[in-house]
Amino acid sequence: MGGDGSNNVGSGNLLGALIMPLFFIVFMYFILIRPQKKRQQQHQEMINAVQVGEMITTSGGIVGKIINIKDDEVVLETSVEKTQIKIKKWAISDVEKLEEA
Repeated sequence: MGGDGSNNVGSGNLLGALIMPLFFIVFMYFILIRPQKKRQQQHQEMINAVQVGEMITTSGGIVGKIINIKDDEVVLETSVEKTQIKIKKWAISDVEKLEEA
């Protein structure tokens, strides 16, 4: 008689021991992983929406105006000397939208 009751208690302890790590994994997903994926998606949408004439800042800190877009590359024009720099789209960190005239 006592053998059956101890098995039920043992399985209850096992279930209790599994709930905390499972809760921790779900908690970490909502705190860390999900917001990071959302930021990556927003950044990708921003990169895909860039247009010629917009001012951008690269991840290296270069600021310039987009003068050409081709596939995954962007040509920037910087400074007074009109220096042209070709960069990859993934290097864009910030975009200033065009102002409507």
